[in-house]
Amino acid sequence: MDDARIVPASEVRCGDLQAVFGVRGAAAYCQCQRYKLRPREAFAKFPVEERARRLREQTACGRLDSDTTSGLVAYLDGEPVGWCAVEPRPAYGGLVRNSRVPWEGRSEDKSDDTVWAVTCVFVRAGYRGRGVAYALARAAVDHARGRGARALEAYPLLTTPGQKIAWDEIHVGSRSIFAAAGFVEVHRPTKRRIVMRIDF
Repeated sequence: MDDARIVPASEVRCGDLQAVFGVRGAAAYCQCQRYKLRPREAFAKFPVEERARRLREQTACGRLDSDTTSGLVAYLDGEPVGWCAVEPRPAYGGLVRNSRVPWEGRSEDKSDDTVWAVTCVFVRAGYRGRGVAYALARAAVDHARGRGARALEAYPLLTTPGQKIAWDEIHVGSRSIFAAAGFVEVHRPTKRRIVMRIDF
C-alpha cells in the first residue's frame, strides 16, 4: 500500500477524522474511547457527542502546533479512509485497569510510558482489503519510534481462514498486519488474543 498517505491525527481536519469514524456502526459509536473510559464510566453514561468531543481533544485534530496526538489517519487519493490509535500504553486507562490481555502472565510495569500500544486499527467500509491496515501498522512503528518509544505493542485477534469476524471485533487488528510491520508474538493470554511487540 505505497499510495496511502498516513499522517498524525493532529495534522488533519477534524471533519476528516470524523469522516473515518462515520455516523453509524461500531466505530461511530465507540469514537475510539473503549480504552479511554475513566474509572466507573460506561458508554451508556455519556452520549456519542461527548465521545466524539473527547476524540477530537485527544487527537488534537486541526492543531498543527500540537506536540502530541492519539493516533494516525490514512488517506487514499485525498480521501480519509483509516485510523490507528497509537500512543504511550499508560494513556489507555481502561487497558491498564480492566483488560487482562496485555498483563496476564507477564510482569510488565503498567506505568511505563516508554512502551507504546496500538489499540485500534480501523478502515472505512469501501476501502478494506486494499492494504490500508498494513500501512497503518507500519506507520505506527515509525510514529512510536520517532517519538522516543523503546517498544510498541499490539493485541490482535487470532483469526482462522474462512472465519467470519465483525469489524467491531477486529478493531484490535489481525496478527498478519503486525507481523508484516515487524512485530513478534510475545505472549498468548487467551485463546483468541495475543500480545505482539517490537522493541527499538
